[in-house]
Amino acid sequence: MRSWTPPEVPEIPALSASLHLHDTARDAVVEVPVRTGRGTLYVCGITPYDATHLGHANTYVHFDVLVRHWLGTGLEVQYVQNVTDVDDPLIERAAAVGVDWRDLAEEQTELFREDMAALGVIPPGVYLGAVETVPQVVEDVERLLERGMAYRVPADPEELPEGTSEADDVYFDDGAAETGTDWRLGAVSGYDRLTMERLFPDRGGDPERPGKRDPLDPLLWRARRRDEPHWDGRSLGRGRPGWHIECSVIARRHLPAPFAVQGGGSDLRFPHHEFSAAHATAADGVPLADVYFHTGMVGLDGEKMSKSKGNLVLVSGLLAEGADPRAVRILILSEHARTDWSFTRDRLDRATRRLARWQEALARAPEEEDRAADEPEDLQRGIQTALADGLDAPAALRTVDRWAAGELATTTSARRVRTVVLALLGVDLTA
Repeated sequence: MRSWTPPEVPEIPALSASLHLHDTARDAVVEVPVRTGRGTLYVCGITPYDATHLGHANTYVHFDVLVRHWLGTGLEVQYVQNVTDVDDPLIERAAAVGVDWRDLAEEQTELFREDMAALGVIPPGVYLGAVETVPQVVEDVERLLERGMAYRVPADPEELPEGTSEADDVYFDDGAAETGTDWRLGAVSGYDRLTMERLFPDRGGDPERPGKRDPLDPLLWRARRRDEPHWDGRSLGRGRPGWHIECSVIARRHLPAPFAVQGGGSDLRFPHHEFSAAHATAADGVPLADVYFHTGMVGLDGEKMSKSKGNLVLVSGLLAEGADPRAVRILILSEHARTDWSFTRDRLDRATRRLARWQEALARAPEEEDRAADEPEDLQRGIQTALADGLDAPAALRTVDRWAAGELATTTSARRVRTVVLALLGVDLTA
């Protein structure tokens, strides 16, 4: 799948700074391990049935800053992201608006690309849709069945296509995985059983499905249903992937095992990240990721954003109204990655004024400086120190504020400020 045009990321002197993040699985701040000089990252992508809202942007901008921090420390970065371009919400939305699900997926994915490009987000090196990975999903589901980590459940004959009398869905066996691997239910999310049972039906689960061994067992492969997309599943029969399996399949084939950071919004803690980790570990016995880092949720005027409430703040909508994409990016980075926050016009106005203050300070700064161009100065060191400490973007922005107010110990040229702020924070101050 095609991603989007990468932004300019200027080179800056490498400053060593170990990254510490809050690991959801351990509920503690830990040092992120680096192996073979690479930062490795998987961030779960969109299900493209509606336009990019500010909650999506919040996640991808913060992980973009993580990528930029790694690059600023001299690491190579392996960044992988998926697109869930076939799933129940997409199929249902396409049917509701009377369009082909493939056309809707491509249309909304293209809007996402445009929004990410406008916000200066570095694209992942590997960007794959679920549809592209069906053959690999089939391989892993077959392996899970062979290892006794999955089982078949007969589909309702009334849902099957005409001429088909029987077919099986395939479910992951939580109990078998807990017995046969190091994974345990709740090991990633940190939730207790009652919390998981409450969240599961609201986040794509089907706890009341007859024939399941455990209400929380997730779907791996859905047998072909009437009027639904389907692919060759070899021994599984025709059908389509469940949700969580695609991410474990993509990550296993494009990142080391385990990779450093699994990222996404906090609503993905359970069931998605819980079961992506379970599937990968059950398939080959190796943990999926070292650290699970989750971003907060974004609301509107104090209320949770949702399609049902009709209160989504779309990135494209803000830009169409004349908002500067750099101010939108500063708005997002003004809140800590893990914080739940609410969009207000006043917050956007404050971000716009902050951008203006930085540009006014640039106009007063000398364009060049006498000292060596490759000598790191207080601005770069301050930004990277903040990012290394839990991805503290608000503290990084305050470092730029201090420079603009003349409070840093060293004099930094306008050229150097533009380079460092663009490289580490993704904010282009040239215009």
